[in-house]
Formats: sequence, structure tokens, C-alpha cells
Amino acid sequence: MNPIAFSIGSFSVYWYSLCILLAFIVGFFLAKIELKRHPEILPSFFYDYFFYLIPIVIVGARIYYVIFEWSYYQENLLEIFQVWNGGLAIHGGVIAGIIFTYFYTKKHKVNIFRFMDIVVPSLVLGQAIGRWGNFFNQEAYGPIVSLDFLKSIHLPSFIIDGMKINGVYHHPTFLYESITCFICFIIIFLLQKLYKRLKVGTLVGIYFIIYGIERFIVEGLRQDSLMLGPIRIAQLVSVIMFLIGILFIVLSMIKKVPYFEPIKSKNKKERRK
Repeated sequence: MNPIAFSIGSFSVYWYSLCILLAFIVGFFLAKIELKRHPEILPSFFYDYFFYLIPIVIVGARIYYVIFEWSYYQENLLEIFQVWNGGLAIHGGVIAGIIFTYFYTKKHKVNIFRFMDIVVPSLVLGQAIGRWGNFFNQEAYGPIVSLDFLKSIHLPSFIIDGMKINGVYHHPTFLYESITCFICFIIIFLLQKLYKRLKVGTLVGIYFIIYGIERFIVEGLRQDSLMLGPIRIAQLVSVIMFLIGILFIVLSMIKKVPYFEPIKSKNKKERRK
């Protein structure tokens, strides 16, 4: 598996980077399409949000990964900046994104949970796409399996070939997560489109629950988990995500605020084009 998509002179473009870029592009345009149903959201609010969000999420995902792999990076400091080689922890990106979203929406006096309900389909679809970067880097794989097993689950030959690492075949855990994230996207997307009176925080809660369960299970198979002593960090965070998701669902059921509440803006002259 060649992780390099193409090279221009001494400059190489990695498949990992292209997958992450594609994830952000698809997520951006998906959210932009959804916002057509929300004319109260100003273009400047949306574009500025994504402009700052992308680097913040990448930096957050990298810092999270480096922290839990510090024993390696303290001896290889320059590799901290080589994100094209992999090492972006999605939990770190999600945490950084939520923190930024909190302060950004608070500044503009927007309900954070309501806005997250709008963009969460972009997040989970982006995760489904971004996981393929792990495939090209031959990382985020599971334990050793037989060739017959991979054939028995009807995988395309290029995935089977890519799962042959150091002479043996492995569980394609990247694929398990990618497929589950895509299914989660379909569920959230359909709920977003079909149910017009969902309560604030419902879709975010569903995402936390589904992804929390999925990641806890898949993380148990992965061979490159970030560890804190004997604990797999991703499993611990997944449990927390699941519990927060349950809390969001409960709160959304008892709150009497409808899903579509208006977003107030200081600049009332600006209009959607």
C-alpha cells in the first residue's frame, strides 16, 4: 500500500491528507445545503465558523494523539508536525470542535445544541470518509485474521490486499467504523429531514450514543489504541460520550423549546444570497 497519492518534484501529497480534505469539503457543502432551510442563519456566521473550525479540529486531534503518545514524540519532536503520516485522534478533534463551537455560538448568541444539530450530519459523514485515510496509511487495524475470513465477508480485493500488513492479514477495523459512521449519518440525516419538530439536542444525543457504542466495540479490536495505563482511552471517552448522549435525549424530551427557534443576529441588514 503506497500512502502517497502523487508527487510534484520533491513535494508529495498523501492519501491520508486527501481523505481528511475530502471529509471537510463534503461536510461543508452538506451543512451549507441544510442551512438553506434556515434562512435566519447568516452567511457570515456559517462561513466564519468553518473557516476557524477546520484548523482547530486538526490541531486538537493532533494534540490529543501526541499527548497519549508522548513517550515516542518526546524523542522525535519534528514528527509532531508530520500529520500526513497519520496520528489524528477523532476524539481530540471532536472535543476541540465542541469547545470552539461553544465559545463561537455564545459570542453570537446562538443555542449551541441547536446549531450542533444542524452540523452533526456533516461531522459523522466526515468521519466515515476520513477513516479511509487510515486504510491508505495501513493503521487503525485489528488483530490477525485469515485470508479466508476476509474473503468470507465479501470484501473487495483492494481492501483485502491493503489489510496484509507485515506479511499477515488483519481485521479492517477502519472499515467497520467507516460503515457504522455512514449508517449513523443516514439515521441522523433522515431524522433531520423527516421530523420537523425535533427538540434541541436530539440529533447530537443520537450521534453520541451511536458513535459511543460503535467506537467502544471497535476500539477493543484495534492494535494501536492510545492507552492510559491498562485503559484504552478511546473506550473511556466512548462511555462518556454515550452517557452524555443519553443525557441530551432525556433533556430534549423534557424541554419545551421547539427545534426551530430563531437565531438572533446583531447585523439585521445582512441577508442570505
